[in-house]
Amino acid sequence: GVPVIDLDPDQPFEVLPGAAVGGGPQRIEEFAGKAVKMDGVSPDKIGGGEDDASPVPEKVQVGHSPQYKVERKLGKGGFGQVYVGRRVSGGTERTGPDAYEVALKFEHRNSKGCNYGPPYEWQVYSSLNGCYGVPWVHYKGRQGDYYVLVMDILGPSLWDVWNSLGQTMTPSMVACIAVEAISILEKLHAKGFVHGDVKPENFLLGQPGSPDEKKLFLIDLGLASRWKETSSGQHVDYDQRPDIFRGTIRYASVHAHLGRTGSRRDDLESLAYTLIFLLRGRLPWQGYQGENKSFLVCKKKMSISPDLMCCYCAPPFKLFLETVTNMKFDEEPNYPKLISLFDELIEPQHLRPIRIDGALKAGQKRGRGSHDEDEQPRKKVRLGSPANQWISVYNAKRPMKQRYHYNVAEARLHQHIEKGNEDGLFISSVASSANLWALIMDAGTGFTSQVYELSQIFLHKGLDYGAVGK
Repeated sequence: GVPVIDLDPDQPFEVLPGAAVGGGPQRIEEFAGKAVKMDGVSPDKIGGGEDDASPVPEKVQVGHSPQYKVERKLGKGGFGQVYVGRRVSGGTERTGPDAYEVALKFEHRNSKGCNYGPPYEWQVYSSLNGCYGVPWVHYKGRQGDYYVLVMDILGPSLWDVWNSLGQTMTPSMVACIAVEAISILEKLHAKGFVHGDVKPENFLLGQPGSPDEKKLFLIDLGLASRWKETSSGQHVDYDQRPDIFRGTIRYASVHAHLGRTGSRRDDLESLAYTLIFLLRGRLPWQGYQGENKSFLVCKKKMSISPDLMCCYCAPPFKLFLETVTNMKFDEEPNYPKLISLFDELIEPQHLRPIRIDGALKAGQKRGRGSHDEDEQPRKKVRLGSPANQWISVYNAKRPMKQRYHYNVAEARLHQHIEKGNEDGLFISSVASSANLWALIMDAGTGFTSQVYELSQIFLHKGLDYGAVGK
């Protein structure tokens, strides 16, 4: 079992076996030209062993970087804390390696992400530096107890903008966000990565007053993972680990809730929830509290239809949600088609609150603009034997009321079942494939005893399986 610390509906966290982390959202009242967090992560997001007793240095110089004076704090997240760094001497630009003001991201050497050296996020940034919509990392290195990234400083997040606009956005504005976000994710996915934590707080605009102030950026790569194998170029294999959750409960895909290996479809599903939130100001699963919240949110996401979810939204948002929630694990998204869904809502260039450069370039390159299905690129689905998939809902909490076993050999089934019965748990779900078994044992079945029998064939459909539990 895995304890889950669940403090806020949209907290970002990663739950691993034997660990629990979490945090709440950051709201920034000041908007244009004011101090805003660079990293878009919540300041209360608990890191993995970061030592707050060790203060960040007053001045920073890593690699061949200029020297920076560490100034105000922009935010704190599960993968570090971010400060403004002002160049001690020189510097004339607003952005770039010669900028007079930068974002300094500190991660303590004792944090869980640094057990084997520099943070994993460094590897991701190294692979993605220069990728469209991802902020530049100009320098990185270790100083004292901290690993330090020197990055372009950015402006407000979409969460901040949403707040500043009275917690609502127009359909045309959200459509601009949609097409540019899809374009950014397309470029990220083309590099072999999925982001893993798409949400309003992780989309930032450029610095106010700079040429990029209306340009969208995607930040916080601490939960990014590869969907494509580096060596073979093939899609990663499907797996399911219900004891692992990565992401933010409010915006996570159903597959993430169920512990399934992340793929491109998950980023797009999280984007769909992000768009509906920005448009409507609320998602149907907000408000759940207590240790069952993640389970209840997942159940709600699985049960609500796109028609009901988007009943007050313009049709393109429902079509987008329907498309991305029906994608296969290893399916290549048809990005141009997804972008074209929002064409009718995009205003003339001089009225657009968000630049859509990436979406326009993609459309010009691929001839976007026609809604004819025949003119859209075909979806590419990997051929081969379908992966065996356990379909299960897991409720991780302590004290344990539900227990999950998977990849269990037949010889060990009895041991697990007997142990569960001793603890008042009875089988609620079972599945088998390739002589391996998956079990969910639950205290809420209503049974006081239970008998079971292994069979080489499926029992007759007319049998009342619930009758075996008494």
